[in-house]
Amino acid sequence: MLVGITYDLRSAYLAQGYGEEETAEFDRDDTIEAIDAALQSLGHQTVRIGNIRDLVSRLAAGESWDLVFNICEGLRGAGRESQVPALLEAYNIPVTFSDSSLMALCLNKAWTKAVLGDAVPTPDYLTITSVDQLANIELRLPLFMKPLSEGTGKGVTSKSVIRDLTLLRSQCEYLLHTYQQPVLVETYLPGREFTVSILGTGQDAAVLGTFEIILLANAEAEVYGYLNKEESEARVQNLLVDPMSDPIVAKAEARALTAWRLLGCRDAGRIDMRCDDLGEPSFVEVNPLAGINPGHSDLPMLATAIGMEYVELIRLIVESAATRIYLSADQSVQQVA
Repeated sequence: MLVGITYDLRSAYLAQGYGEEETAEFDRDDTIEAIDAALQSLGHQTVRIGNIRDLVSRLAAGESWDLVFNICEGLRGAGRESQVPALLEAYNIPVTFSDSSLMALCLNKAWTKAVLGDAVPTPDYLTITSVDQLANIELRLPLFMKPLSEGTGKGVTSKSVIRDLTLLRSQCEYLLHTYQQPVLVETYLPGREFTVSILGTGQDAAVLGTFEIILLANAEAEVYGYLNKEESEARVQNLLVDPMSDPIVAKAEARALTAWRLLGCRDAGRIDMRCDDLGEPSFVEVNPLAGINPGHSDLPMLATAIGMEYVELIRLIVESAATRIYLSADQSVQQVA
C-alpha cells in the first residue's frame, strides 16, 4: 500500500520564527522518522508529504495515495485540525484518525461537552467571550479556566485554578488577550486524573489502557498544564493502572469508551478524565489526534507499558483506517458511473 504522511514539523516552524508555545503541538523530527520506519517495516511504501501547503501542492500536481497517515495539527483557525482531513476527503483519499467534522468539533471543548450531554458526566461549565459575562457567574468555587480550543496544556498553569473570585477577571482577561479565543470556565475537579487510550472505531473500539497522571514534587501544582507536559519526563509519573483491581479506573474507562463511541472517534486517540470531590470520574476532553512520539506521547508510551511494540500500534491504526479504503473505492466507482 502507498501511504502518504502529513505532519507539521516543529523544527521547521521554529526556524521560521514561530515561538516554543506556538509550536508545542507540532511534531519532532524523530516522530516522523519513527512513523515512516514503522510503516515501511509493515511492508508499505511511504511518501513524506509534509504540511497542508505541501499537501495542496502535491494534490494540485495530481498525486494520490492509497491512504494518508495524518498527524497535522494545523497552525491557524478553530478548525485547524480538520483542514488536512477535509482536503483529503474532497479528493476521496482515506485518512487515518477521525474525520474533518469530528476534528473540528473536538477542538472546541464546550461543543464536545454539549454533544455528549448527560451521557457522560462532565463538570458544569461556561464559555466566556467577554469578561463582562463574569459578573453573574453561578458556578461554584473553585473554578478552572483554560482556552477553549487549545491542546498540549496551552494556557493552563497554576493560575488556572480560581479559588478567589477577585482573581477571576484578571486571569480571564489574560487568556482572552493571549490566545485570542473564548475561555472555558468550569467547576474544578480536585481528584485523580487519568488519560485513557483507545484503539478502534465504533463498536470495534476498545480501551488499550490507562495512565494515572501523578504530578511529582517539582511539577507545577494541581494542573497537568503546558509546562508539566513539555517537561513530563522530569515532572510527571505516568502510572499504569488496572481496572480489574481499581473500580474507579474501571468506571473512568467505561465512561471514556462511551464518549469515544458517541462522538464517532476513529482508529486511535485519548480521552482525559478527572475525578470530582466525591471520587467520580468526569469527562475533561478528547484528543482524536493524539501525539505519537514513541518516547514522549501518552498513547505510544501506554502501548509500551502494556508490552505492545510501536510497530504493532501503527499496524493497528492503519488496519482500522484501511477499512475505509474499500468504501472510498466504491464511492469512486459510483461517481464515475
